[in-house]
Amino acid sequence: MAYEVTATRRRPQRFEDLVGQEFVAETLRNSIQSQKIAHAYLFSGPRGCGKTSTARILAKALNCANGPTATPCGQCQQCLEITKGACTDVIEIDGASNTSVNDVRQIKDEVLFPPQSCRYKIYIIDEVHMLSTSAFNALLKTIEEPPAYVIFIFATTELQKVPATIKSRCQQFNFRLVPIEKVKTLLGEAAAEINIKAEDEALYWIARESTGSIRDAYTLFDQVAAFSGGEITYDKIRDKLGLVGVDRLNAIFESCATNKTTDALNQLDDFLQSGISIEQLISNSTDYLRSLLLIKNGITKEALLGQSQDRYSKTVLEAWSPVQIERGISLFLQLYRDIRYSLSPRYELELAFSRLSWLSQYVSPAEVKAAIDKAQALLAGAPQPTASHGGANASGAQRQSSVANTHFGNAQTQPTSAQTGTPQPAFAQHVQPSQPVQPSHDATQNAEPQKSGGSHGSAIPNGLPVFSALQNAPQSDDGYNNFAPDTASPDSYPVEQAVPPEVPDPFDEGGAVPPEQTASVPYQTAAAAGTINDMAELKDRLVSELKVQDTMLATSLMGTSQWTLNGDTVTATVDSAFLKQHLESQRSQISEHLTRLSGKTLRFAVQLLVQQRRSPMQVATKEVKIVCDAFRGTIVNVVKKEDAQSTSTPSTLADETDTPAETIDSEITEETENDESL
Repeated sequence: MAYEVTATRRRPQRFEDLVGQEFVAETLRNSIQSQKIAHAYLFSGPRGCGKTSTARILAKALNCANGPTATPCGQCQQCLEITKGACTDVIEIDGASNTSVNDVRQIKDEVLFPPQSCRYKIYIIDEVHMLSTSAFNALLKTIEEPPAYVIFIFATTELQKVPATIKSRCQQFNFRLVPIEKVKTLLGEAAAEINIKAEDEALYWIARESTGSIRDAYTLFDQVAAFSGGEITYDKIRDKLGLVGVDRLNAIFESCATNKTTDALNQLDDFLQSGISIEQLISNSTDYLRSLLLIKNGITKEALLGQSQDRYSKTVLEAWSPVQIERGISLFLQLYRDIRYSLSPRYELELAFSRLSWLSQYVSPAEVKAAIDKAQALLAGAPQPTASHGGANASGAQRQSSVANTHFGNAQTQPTSAQTGTPQPAFAQHVQPSQPVQPSHDATQNAEPQKSGGSHGSAIPNGLPVFSALQNAPQSDDGYNNFAPDTASPDSYPVEQAVPPEVPDPFDEGGAVPPEQTASVPYQTAAAAGTINDMAELKDRLVSELKVQDTMLATSLMGTSQWTLNGDTVTATVDSAFLKQHLESQRSQISEHLTRLSGKTLRFAVQLLVQQRRSPMQVATKEVKIVCDAFRGTIVNVVKKEDAQSTSTPSTLADETDTPAETIDSEITEETENDESL
């Protein structure tokens, strides 16, 4: 007897033999028993899951000598001929080879003749999605109203390519992939039939490689059985097919988990020297990491893992978190896509395992965000500074100033002596209230004032390092360390600074500036600001600070000129009414900045520059120049108003000056359009 492959020898012959397609088998059995037989069926699903076998079983059930019956006998002439594929009334057509409309016309001609020896004439068209559009259209009318003795059975692996007009005329059955446990059971039965011993681990590997396709599983089983010599073991499969194996994967991944890059690369070289292909190694490594991820998530099902849970390295499981394992899987998935266009696939693989060596240091964006949120919550719970206008009556804790601004914009306070029991630095104690502290030249150059939380004071950006440097300063000649902790009470030498009040509108009638009020402010306010008497320097400092905080306001201030100081009012001149309106709306904010930068209370005012009125010809010349600059052109000639409008009467310059603005704009536009050079 000729040799038959396992897939052909074990093809299902009854509905009960269909594995993993119980819904399809039960539905077809019930329809046959109730004599509710459709004239067209459409079977769709992955390869090797039983579509063609189900079509043949249905043909036998309908044409059996004892039928139609849900359990064909398999012994009558019709059943035997259908099983062998020799029945003239059951026609199997390959849709990939018969795609033209002429093939469909032949079917239309044949359906006119009744079956010869069977009850039904059945057409089984495999891979029906390969038919052309014209062939589908030619088949529509036939499958919609065929003769009573004709039944169509279509099978396809790509249902989306079948036109909706065909789908709507057929009963559709979706076939699914077979679970791995059932595939392993079928493989064990096949091995027992031919007297071959097989290990469960080897059968699990074959079932997993088939990905749910029974035909693929039987094909791979035949290949493994051919070189196994009557006994199928996982070691033989690993050696003959170039697999890595879970034990060898444990070794290389343990090296990566313990940050032993040299050992991992040496082991990788041993794998490649033994004949393992790069694609196979990437595939096995991805499966290994997937199994680790399943174990980390509490899944221990052997059918999913492919191995027993105990065979996976506990060192790797403890070293990597689920997020890090996911990162490793994505690394290998991307590697498999990249090696096709790589300069050297081996280099790509070595780079991947080198990256795995520091995978334990990988931090996901979600973990970074959680850490930042936790830090922000801790910083938000710190005590906030409290300002008091009482001066001498304020407590030492209230007068303690802020040391540094945090990155979250909230000023954090240094604990006071009343809170921690530690003495305060002497530099905050020996400053006289009536004498503002003058900073050193370097501190003034490097310290940019920063606005924080609406406070009038500003802190040195890197306050904590400066604080440490002041503590470690050398002693003076008189034997005292000016920056060392002192036993004097901080209440004895409060640091006070004038705080600017709300600046009223200087143009409002009756508006008066309230008297100055004093309050405790940070020590760094005077150190960062200093005393500025030059208006140009004050303008530059203000613009530099606002470039970071308010770009639009800084741009508007750059357009001002002629800054003058009259008493406590700084007046700036502008040549635009719009610019004047914008600066007046921000006058209070500008006054606060000026007060802080200069060290004394200042108000800000804006004055509109009164320009000499120009004639329409001057306006037109300026506008034409602006257009020329924008388009990089050249002024060839400017047409005067009298030349452009010869019909108009001459007018004096005073009359032209009194011309409304709308008229001037229209004349300028007309003159610009008439200039061909532009």
